[in-house]
Amino acid sequence: MTAETSSTPTDVATVSGAQRRSRPTTDLALIASFAALICICSYIGAIPVGGTGVPITLQTFAVMLTGCLLGPVRGFLAVALYLLLGIIGLPVFAEHSSGIGVFFRESGGYLLSFPFAAALAGFLVAYVARGARTRALVVFACSITASFLVIHPMGIVGMKLYFDVSFTQALQYDIPFWLGDLVKTTFVALIAAEVHRAFPKLLQRS
Repeated sequence: MTAETSSTPTDVATVSGAQRRSRPTTDLALIASFAALICICSYIGAIPVGGTGVPITLQTFAVMLTGCLLGPVRGFLAVALYLLLGIIGLPVFAEHSSGIGVFFRESGGYLLSFPFAAALAGFLVAYVARGARTRALVVFACSITASFLVIHPMGIVGMKLYFDVSFTQALQYDIPFWLGDLVKTTFVALIAAEVHRAFPKLLQRS
């Protein structure tokens, strides 16, 4: 004879309660970890482009990866935390800069766009892509859409205001970043698709 075991309502409630308590802790850990990742990637590269003074870094790679992996809410919060760290004085922006004054410089529009771009990319991957988020091409489409709908337009507006030039001229300042974005978005898509394949429940609470 074999002994049969069954879960009582109390046992189920205990497990459910433990799971609910662990969710905020997990979410906070993910938000903090990805904010740290963005900080690290901000230091890598920092190659000035043209005469704008806006450098190419792996910042946007980390921002978009954050959104595609964490979803709209946690992605937004992780990037917002990164910006907050820079605002309070930690040298986490490109070229080791910090402070609220950075938002009024030539790259200010790009910085301000990051949380919203991460949120849009996360929303597209979590809710539009859904069953296809393990396909790199689909994630690429979600990420590049957010980049070209949010990051580039806000970056162009920021440079227009800072340099006091026309939108056409500001667009010309922005164009050199496009090729780099395509390359970085390719890596975002490849990595995110593999992570979602390995952890299919990662976006369940987004």
